[in-house]
Amino acid sequence: MPLTILVADDDLGTRLSIGDYLEATGYSVLRAENGQEALTMVEKFQPHLIVTDVTMPRMDGYEFVRQVRQQPAFRLLPVIFLTARTETHERIRGYQLGCDVYLPKPFELQELGAVVRHLLERLQMIEMEWRSRSSLPSSADHAAMQTMNRAALAKIEVKLTKREQEVVLLLSDGLSNAQIGDHLHLSPRTVEKYVSSLLDKTNTSNRAELMRFAIDNHLV
Repeated sequence: MPLTILVADDDLGTRLSIGDYLEATGYSVLRAENGQEALTMVEKFQPHLIVTDVTMPRMDGYEFVRQVRQQPAFRLLPVIFLTARTETHERIRGYQLGCDVYLPKPFELQELGAVVRHLLERLQMIEMEWRSRSSLPSSADHAAMQTMNRAALAKIEVKLTKREQEVVLLLSDGLSNAQIGDHLHLSPRTVEKYVSSLLDKTNTSNRAELMRFAIDNHLV
């Protein structure tokens, strides 16, 4: 089943060109013309990645991403900003709200495609590594286990190292591995190892579940 990408942009031509390109690459694409419509689609369809403009009617991209990040299930959903607003303070604001990549308009579709693949492969790598360690037969079985054990998980006493605590706090801000590495003076690969350790200790399979666990257990 193809991964789903939500493209939010008030310009019809941009929506069509990005959507057609991503569909030709093998993704399933949802299209929204403003932030309010995009937010509804996120809650209904739970896409695997968001590509959004900043300047849109009804709700701009900043507010859209802010509201997405307020929901624990979407705190780590990959977000790409595509916008002509490329001033430094605009980019900083975007990263502070939790975007993973900020691409200026005009942009090349090939570059966008490479960024999309990188972000999705990063998340899939974490999930596959955890599933292989846990020897779960299927994602459906894993989901059922998570549902049944939710109450039990909440009672687990998790002992984190000081560095793991720092990584969890930065993950809760929606930062990427590279951004966490910049804060802690670590390489992205080292950060990835800390994330894998956290997934193991909390019995979670991806970053979204890790954040839900951290919030439920007051780790952040």
